[in-house]
Amino acid sequence: MREYLLVFLVAAAATYLLTVIAREIALRTGAVAQVRDRDVHAEPIPYLGGLAMLGGLVAAYVVAQQLPFLSRSQPFVFHDARTVVIAGAMICAVGTLDDLFELDALTKLGGQVLAAGFLVLNGVQYVYFPERHGGQFALDPAQGALLTAFVIVATINAVNFVDGLDGLATGVVGIGAIAFFFFCYQLTSLNNAPLASTGALLSAMLGGACVGFLPHNVNPARLFMGDSGSMLIGLVLSASAITLTGQFSGPELSKGAMGSPASLAPTFLPLALPVTLLVVPIADLVLAVIRRTRAGRSPFAPDKQHLHHRLLEIGHSQRRAVLIMWMWAALVAGSTVVISLYTGPLMWSGIAAAVLVTVALTFLLPMLRRPGRTASEAR
Repeated sequence: MREYLLVFLVAAAATYLLTVIAREIALRTGAVAQVRDRDVHAEPIPYLGGLAMLGGLVAAYVVAQQLPFLSRSQPFVFHDARTVVIAGAMICAVGTLDDLFELDALTKLGGQVLAAGFLVLNGVQYVYFPERHGGQFALDPAQGALLTAFVIVATINAVNFVDGLDGLATGVVGIGAIAFFFFCYQLTSLNNAPLASTGALLSAMLGGACVGFLPHNVNPARLFMGDSGSMLIGLVLSASAITLTGQFSGPELSKGAMGSPASLAPTFLPLALPVTLLVVPIADLVLAVIRRTRAGRSPFAPDKQHLHHRLLEIGHSQRRAVLIMWMWAALVAGSTVVISLYTGPLMWSGIAAAVLVTVALTFLLPMLRRPGRTASEAR
């Protein structure tokens, strides 16, 4: 655990320091988010925060290779992590070009598929799924490749869709990464397996990069991650979850606390973890596609009706809207991890209490206090 914590801190520190350089590059190259009708920021903000986050991931990976415990892990741990970092650099390059020149949607989709294909060619893909009674259902290479590409591209675009308020996407993905780290670490511990796994390493790196970027990205933001960042963190989060199926057998994924099944979760929730960790942005993505299609518009046509816009409309300030969406992300991610590993009345009572608190803060708080929007709050 101490080495994972060090990896997390290295990623956070490196990202925090590199944001200064990324901001300067953005200003010099003109990669700046201008104010548009659908935006809520009041003045132009530089992009390219993804370059700093990529630097944080690379720094954490290099340090992890030198640590006593992690350096002695199985070769596939660092092989798969290196593959994901390289694919992240590829998608970050595509996002950087978009931040600079505003690429069309088809070109960006091609870059996303290319990065997903690189992962598949290097062995990072779905291999099998756990079955109800502890067995496993193996996928053939073509099925695994197609499913992997679909999940990666969907996650990338879900994160990109939710990136609409200062710190929102960074916080949601950071929460998901930290939750997934604890799931991977606890899963290995419960099964007496080696504690070094690709999923745990990548999620610690990603969580640190998000935490390091947040001080520059919370309202009022000094730097946006841009597509270079949103596509990067979406790819790394989805890929870290995909590595789980290739490194644990069906029986291992089907064990809960003390090696016993945890309710209905053993078979389905670990499989659905990549989706549930991003249920907030994915829900926003699905609703946006339905909304735009019903209106006869392209699914990629921008609008100002995302979930975070609705929170602003019912009376939340921008900072409070971001905190509310962080709470929903933490509720879903945390509940998924807990249900996947444990069972019992105490666990269900804790989840029910968390749901009540989150719902109350979402809908009752605006009735108690309706803050006025100010220029300093706007983005």
